[in-house]
Amino acid sequence: MYESRIAAGQLMVTATEGFPPEIDALASRSLSQHGFLRAAWYQGGAERVGRTLLIRRSGGGIIAALPTIGFGPVIGRLRKISGAYWPFRAPLIAPDCNPFELAQALDHPALHSLGPVWRLGPARRDDSSVRLLVEAVQLTNWTVLARPAGTSWVIDLNAAKAGGYPRASVAKKLRAAWRKLETFGQPRWVQVRGAQWNDGVLEAMGRIEAQSWIARSTDGSGAKFLTAQHRSVWQHVLGDPVLAQNLSATILMLGERPIGFCFDLDDGPVRYGIAGSYVEDMKRFNIGKLVNYRSMDDAIAAGQRSLDLGAGDSGYKSEMGATEGYELVDLLFVRHRPAALVMARMWGEEMVPAPQVELPQRMRAHG
Repeated sequence: MYESRIAAGQLMVTATEGFPPEIDALASRSLSQHGFLRAAWYQGGAERVGRTLLIRRSGGGIIAALPTIGFGPVIGRLRKISGAYWPFRAPLIAPDCNPFELAQALDHPALHSLGPVWRLGPARRDDSSVRLLVEAVQLTNWTVLARPAGTSWVIDLNAAKAGGYPRASVAKKLRAAWRKLETFGQPRWVQVRGAQWNDGVLEAMGRIEAQSWIARSTDGSGAKFLTAQHRSVWQHVLGDPVLAQNLSATILMLGERPIGFCFDLDDGPVRYGIAGSYVEDMKRFNIGKLVNYRSMDDAIAAGQRSLDLGAGDSGYKSEMGATEGYELVDLLFVRHRPAALVMARMWGEEMVPAPQVELPQRMRAHG
């Protein structure tokens, strides 16, 4: 662990191995109000040893946390903000943290633990924590490179309900699909949340993926539960009772055979659709549509205000009523300007720096 006080003891920066419990305390009150960004969430996606940069006021609480893992060749010392790819990645910053404090900490030698280049993405371009971090980094004369990472498709659930959801034509198709399934067996729903999670549920979703298009993909990048290694990520995340309560599975069963699922995350008034799949041999019965609309039904019944289905639209999202929401971006923070100029050719454009405001003298001094 690297620990140092700066600016006459006003701030303390700690670079510690792993994902410490202080992350959970900050997640519950962070500027962006994404309560799922807990230690187990960051660690769940950590295929390498994690390291967290903690920034706290002397005599006070944590004001920022940057949980990271390495990526790329080890020799490059590259790091990135950890966590599952979707919904998105983000730093943790307290609501009362200002860009000058954050810049002061990021200009300290403890930041060298992040290496000369680190990455944040995909991230919401409009996220308040991301904007504050970018402003602070630019105040320290780092270069921020950005490239588009898609646009998320979001359903306004209140508007859908007010508009007579589901449409009569959709309801008719769903009833017809259910009746067709009944000719093959007894269809039923299994809902899983909180203490109901177990290895058998994850394995059931893995069996569905094994019989879906995902198993035929060349790199298996869409899989979440296909292998024991995939499932181990979520076993760790679900070990946190808060996250286990916020994560849910909607599984369509035909007799004792799992044939389709949705895997979702509730975060305040938003439900994020993390993953979903169905067995290909029953594709003609619209089982994917049945599962998607069942998840949407549950979100409306639970009082959620929006259903965030992520980037890309293959047609089914807009058909369900989703419209383009916020932009996602992939950010690269580069310490040295010459390196940034080279990387920009491969990565993307440089973000326009925030207005240059000189840091107060007390915030430039290292203790």
